[in-house]
Amino acid sequence: MFGRLLAAGAALFVSTHIAAAQGAANWPQRPVTLIVSQAAGASPDVMARLIAEKLGKELGQGVVVENKPGGGNVIGALAAARAAPDGYTYFFATSAALANNVFMMKDLPYHPTKDFAPVALVTRSNQVIVTTPDLPAKTLTELIALEKAAPGKYSLGVDGPRNLAGVTAQALNKRTGTTFVLVPYPNINNAVQDTIAGRLQVGVFSVSIVEAQIRAGSMRAIAMASAKRVSAFPDLPAAGETVPGFDFAGWFMLMAPTGTPPDIVAKMNAATDRATRDEQVREMAPKLGFDINPQGVGSPGDAANFLGEQLALWEKTTKELGIEPQ
Repeated sequence: MFGRLLAAGAALFVSTHIAAAQGAANWPQRPVTLIVSQAAGASPDVMARLIAEKLGKELGQGVVVENKPGGGNVIGALAAARAAPDGYTYFFATSAALANNVFMMKDLPYHPTKDFAPVALVTRSNQVIVTTPDLPAKTLTELIALEKAAPGKYSLGVDGPRNLAGVTAQALNKRTGTTFVLVPYPNINNAVQDTIAGRLQVGVFSVSIVEAQIRAGSMRAIAMASAKRVSAFPDLPAAGETVPGFDFAGWFMLMAPTGTPPDIVAKMNAATDRATRDEQVREMAPKLGFDINPQGVGSPGDAANFLGEQLALWEKTTKELGIEPQ
């Protein structure tokens, strides 16, 4: 009896794995869904739709973008985490969803490494430190010196104290000894207008939000809030050149629900790499405030390693700034 059961179990195991292999070999046989946790029309949505279009051509099936905004990216992340791991649902995941939220939110209803399988690091979303045009500081060094000469005099606009820009501003104060007064704006467009008008002296904004104003001269770019310079503004210094180790860029990763067959993940990774090498994608990305690695997206293992590094960075940063989850 035991021998027959063992043989039956072995047969079931082999047949299941053969079926899984055949499924991966034939994938995709229907449209693929890409969940975006931002509203339609926002720059991440525009970027995701452009990549989805190119992915559709690579895969030979449509890639449908499904917007699930709200809850600080939690709604979209949770929907993706709970999706069937069959290779037909992916998450265009933000750094907020996968790293920031882990250290900002209590009882997060998903886990970035247990509930998702990394597919590819798609792009970085850059932040820039800007000032009102008449402020007498043209470099980050000059801005730091200006603030230290009049502590607490200058206001710095951010989207929220616990969002990426707010943490960036707090880290700037902590690491340079400045005391910029953080002013959170529920509507970041109001902060942009206040910076242009001079009611705010300094701001930390996504490049996609203020690129036009910078190029028009209505606000002055001081430094990218990153360790390295970016393609959108190659002549603009990175903050890391003045403050070593300063790197507060956002980023987007393509994630699959845990349990998605590795062969399908590998195929999706290869298709994503080809999609991001498309000339139109390369041309549009900097205009939307994104940087795409010219060497390609890397492997799923590279994406997993990057996520681990970012989780370690955010754990260190939140401890440094005394930020507790709420």
